[in-house]
Amino acid sequence: MTETPENRRPLKSRGTGWAQGLASGLAKAGASPDMISAGSIIFALLGLLAFLYAAGDQTPFHRGVLLIGAGVCIQLRLLCNLLDGMVAVEHGKGGPSGPIWNELPDRIADALFLVGAGYCAGLAGFTLGAPLGWAAAVLAVLTAYVRELGRGLGFPADFSGPMAKPHRMAALTLTCAIAAFEPMWDWDGQSLILGLLVIVAGAAWTVVRRTRTLAARLAGRDA
Repeated sequence: MTETPENRRPLKSRGTGWAQGLASGLAKAGASPDMISAGSIIFALLGLLAFLYAAGDQTPFHRGVLLIGAGVCIQLRLLCNLLDGMVAVEHGKGGPSGPIWNELPDRIADALFLVGAGYCAGLAGFTLGAPLGWAAAVLAVLTAYVRELGRGLGFPADFSGPMAKPHRMAALTLTCAIAAFEPMWDWDGQSLILGLLVIVAGAAWTVVRRTRTLAARLAGRDA
């Protein structure tokens, strides 16, 4: 994985003792960054299944447990995203295919989680659920595309929000937690719809913001 300081997402958790300990343990155990990156897809698939099963389970308790499980899978995916870079950079385990594994699993995981949430809301009876999930997934890819386009043009990576990957996944985790308890106020899927609307709106603004920043950088370079 070929990351440089200006092209590495700034994360406070990277400096914590528990993260450094986990990364060190994985490196000593021989885990490769690429294998850890692949783990994020596994957690995303589990999250997708949790969303789909939650949609078909009419027992409030079971549905709540499945939605909490989906939220846990989201956080485990982010843990993989944190640790793969630490094992690669801090422990020198990166390989030539690292940049592929650093980006491609993220795009797949984003889509699986967001589309899964959309279908969960859709199967609960909201026709907007699936389209919102797909819209969120497409916009998530676009945020990364604009960032990588800028890098390809020679600029530092733009990780600005308001709905960059950590923000999207935090919003979706919070949405899962709220949706798990929504039967208490007689809702059934509305929390997922509202959460996805926030993610779609925020991701769209993130794409616009990053595109404007890139255009300004290009104009400044050509001035």
